[in-house]
Amino acid sequence: MDKNTIIGFILIAAVLIGFSWWQQPSAEEIAAQRAQDSIAQVAKKKAEQDKKAAEAAKQAQAEAAAKQDSTTAFFGAMNGTAENVVLKNGKVELTLTTKGGVVEKAIVKNFKNYKGDKDVTLFDGNDQNLKFMLAGKETNIITSDLFFTPSNVTDTTVTMTASAGEGKQLVLNYTLGEDYLLHMSMQAQGMSGMFAPNYNQMDIEWNDRCRQQERGFNFENQRSSLTYHLLDGGTKYLNEQKEYVDKEIDKETDWVAFKNQYFSAVMITKGNYASNALLTSIPMKKETKALKQYGAKLKTQFDPTGQNPTEFEFYFGPNDFRLLQEIEKKSSFGKDLQLERLVYLGWPLFRIINRWFTIYVFDWLTSWGFSMGIVLILITLLLKAITFPLVKKSYMSSAKMRVLKPKLDEATKQFDKPEDQMQKQQAMMQMYSQYGVSPLGGCLPMIIQMPIWIAMFNYVPNAIQLRGESFLWMKDLSTYDPIIQWTKDIWLIGDHLSLTCILFCVANVLYSLMTMRQQKDQMVGQQAEQMKMMQWMMYLMPVMFFFMFNEYSSGLNFYYFISLFFSAAIMWTLRKTTNDEKLLAILEAKYQQNKKNPKKQSGFAARLEAMQKQAAELQKQREGLDRNRKR
Repeated sequence: MDKNTIIGFILIAAVLIGFSWWQQPSAEEIAAQRAQDSIAQVAKKKAEQDKKAAEAAKQAQAEAAAKQDSTTAFFGAMNGTAENVVLKNGKVELTLTTKGGVVEKAIVKNFKNYKGDKDVTLFDGNDQNLKFMLAGKETNIITSDLFFTPSNVTDTTVTMTASAGEGKQLVLNYTLGEDYLLHMSMQAQGMSGMFAPNYNQMDIEWNDRCRQQERGFNFENQRSSLTYHLLDGGTKYLNEQKEYVDKEIDKETDWVAFKNQYFSAVMITKGNYASNALLTSIPMKKETKALKQYGAKLKTQFDPTGQNPTEFEFYFGPNDFRLLQEIEKKSSFGKDLQLERLVYLGWPLFRIINRWFTIYVFDWLTSWGFSMGIVLILITLLLKAITFPLVKKSYMSSAKMRVLKPKLDEATKQFDKPEDQMQKQQAMMQMYSQYGVSPLGGCLPMIIQMPIWIAMFNYVPNAIQLRGESFLWMKDLSTYDPIIQWTKDIWLIGDHLSLTCILFCVANVLYSLMTMRQQKDQMVGQQAEQMKMMQWMMYLMPVMFFFMFNEYSSGLNFYYFISLFFSAAIMWTLRKTTNDEKLLAILEAKYQQNKKNPKKQSGFAARLEAMQKQAAELQKQREGLDRNRKR
């Protein structure tokens, strides 16, 4: 490297160093630069924070969108003010509340309650609640938590809508028919993504505090029961006297009814309620003015896509057999609901009598415009006319035994010892056979009439036609008719004395005296003594009836009273028109005829005689064995 080159590099370096020194910032400029750098760092940091916040907001928005599948979608519908919508016709008035979208109050028109109100209120918001529960992916959707918006409101229709936004909504459509039937459909719209892919069932919870509607609390309570209908046929009910809490029903059902004596609230599903439903029925105390605390936990079909709405029909009305048959015909579900079973007609035999005889007779007699008191008298006369031939035959059998009593006493006097009673019975049966008398004939009328009595025992207290009907001194044939009342219940009696109950029990005592006297006239030997021992039981029974029937309806007591009155009148007439001398002459002629042409006994009499002979033979064998042992 030569000298000139070295000098050139030195000069360049000097220029660069000098320029760098000249360009060096002052202290003030350095401070300003540092401040500028700090601001930039803050701005950068803020930008980073804003970015993170934006990302967090975006994520929160995404999470909120994801939660549209749960009840958070109904945040808007979970706030509001409850309003009422009234559906009504000439038979019923139903108040629906927008809070929950269900019937809050049900009034059945033109039926007075025991307080004298012109209409019957089945329930209101304090008594009853109904909610439908849908299990979403995140949380449950419970209709009782939602406020619905009403639309299409008329006297008989309303649409209730709970919105979840973005086209998602739950729609309830109500249509009230011309009588007591309310149709409801529940449909989901745009909500299929809110549920699991295989979700197809919703839960229902229905509770009701069943009100007292009649004057006789205990009598009404005994005829109020939670009733349900099995899908494959058959109507069941929970025992009125027992307490049930979440009793499991292991079969599918299609309706559940909260029933009191004369009115019911029924919820019918188009499909079915799944098995394992839980039903509750708790009897209440008299001072509560409520009969039962009812509850039902049910499951039924639900389509999240909304293609197949879930449909129900509600019946809020009277337990009238013929009306319930008509209601079933008007149902749009086309099912054999057997709603008329809400009118209890008794066990199978008695239900058949009431279903195919009593109801038709009541319908026929009431069609003539007779009052219900006259109807009870006429139906009693009709039953007495139907059974009269059997009653007369029974009486004549007893009369034959009565006129034969002196001959029986003479023929069996040698068998008065206790050990000879079997022989005495054989001798009596032999004489009855010779004279053509059946000692069992007197039991036939009782056997025939007892099912009718029991059938009426089941029908009259459940016949709403008697409700509010007056006759003579009875202001209401469906409840008791007190001649005196007091404030607190007395054990076995209650808080009143019923006049028709007293009349029935007195008539029972007099009729028992008449029948016992008649039976005594035909008893032989120790039979008469045994009859004396049974008399106290015959007197005790009317007393027991008093304690039982004092709470019962005056219509039922009146029916039993007039039935006994006509029975006594028939027996008295037959006694007065029977000539004992002529009857004995007929029996003597029969005896002579049988003596010439002896006939073997047949039927029950022959079997009874054979049993008596067998028993006598066994008795002789025992006596022989005893004698051998003593030896």
